[in-house]
Amino acid sequence: MRASLSARQALTSPPELLEFETSTTRLELYREVARISETEAGLSPQAPVLFPISQRGELVAAPGFEARTDLLLAPDAGAPLQLSFDGRAGERWPEDRREGLQGLSEREAAELVARTLLAHWRINPAGGVQVDRASGAPYAVAYVDGILRINPAFLYMAAAQGPASLPGAGQ
Repeated sequence: MRASLSARQALTSPPELLEFETSTTRLELYREVARISETEAGLSPQAPVLFPISQRGELVAAPGFEARTDLLLAPDAGAPLQLSFDGRAGERWPEDRREGLQGLSEREAAELVARTLLAHWRINPAGGVQVDRASGAPYAVAYVDGILRINPAFLYMAAAQGPASLPGAGQ
């Protein structure tokens, strides 16, 4: 991948391209996504945003998060959200463990990211949340009508921020 690749370009590419990038490249892309999330937060999207959510019947950009946020550290908010990964939309979540996801599978990483972002966005639906895989989507994560769609390329970016990216990790 070229160093000039933007986060938006990486999201619309197959996740396999990011999987084999260096953790430094993925971390830079994650930091770019975090900066964009803070810039777009609360906007009514006239153009595509990276984190669209439905709020009171309107589509808005979700609250942003800081670049140092580890999205793989899901908060324990007491009553756990009921998440479903049954793949009704077609794409199934791979269960094989990936080094680029800190040894997690895409499905496991998606669950952690889903729980963290839904808690951060203060979304706590009475029913369950369907979590769909949305590879190639022009956004990182979208929440509309009880369905959370996660771009798997974003998972590889988010995994670069965690403990495995810290100096001395893996020694």
